[in-house]
Amino acid sequence: MLIIAGLGNPGSQYAGNRHNIGFMAVDAIQRRPGFSPWSKKFRALISEGELAGEKVLLIKPQTFMNLSGEAVGEAMRFYKLGPENLIAIYDELDLPAAKARIKTGGGHGGHNGVKSLDAHCGREYRRLRLGIGHPGSKELVHNHVLGDFAKVDHTWLAPLLDALADNAEMLVKAEDSQLMNKLALAVGGKPDEEKPKPEKKPVAKPAGQSHIHQARSGGKPNIPTSGPMAEMLKKMFGGKGE
Repeated sequence: MLIIAGLGNPGSQYAGNRHNIGFMAVDAIQRRPGFSPWSKKFRALISEGELAGEKVLLIKPQTFMNLSGEAVGEAMRFYKLGPENLIAIYDELDLPAAKARIKTGGGHGGHNGVKSLDAHCGREYRRLRLGIGHPGSKELVHNHVLGDFAKVDHTWLAPLLDALADNAEMLVKAEDSQLMNKLALAVGGKPDEEKPKPEKKPVAKPAGQSHIHQARSGGKPNIPTSGPMAEMLKKMFGGKGE
């Protein structure tokens, strides 16, 4: 069994906030066939369903963002699950808007919801981070995060969430690179596998070569005319002069 937790704040006043993109993501998955209506349990809204043959519990903590881990941790203990059975979806300031990244474990990056999950659920869970962009200065972060998505954002937000819901089985099967490519294509980006690879720099050849190597390769050797080396080279190459 897997728990997919979307992070956000409950209440209609927060519904359109950038901070609530995690709620929006699990809402999009829940609207797909096979998931039950939302119900209240574990101080959260939950919906049960199945993806890729795996039982899945969608959860939206109703404890407010900073205490998200209390609700998710309660559900994990009830089902006797560990962090390896948890996928968290949340907003990421340090990713450009419309970008997505997924990883297992890591730091909380100042995200209070993630900090709470780490404290109550362990740290080695999978984290799907959805970029909301950074406003440019620390003073603007609070209003940016708790502000609604701008009208222009909906040109990428709806396609991103729809693509996530359409390909949620990839999330469950841990087909992470394939999922990232699907999400990138949905918002007009290029899949990671098509990104140009950096060119390899040619390996510099050694500047100097021995007298013997120069002679064997057909180059014009700088042969000494006197001394032991001169005598040896004359014997090796038939004693021919230049």
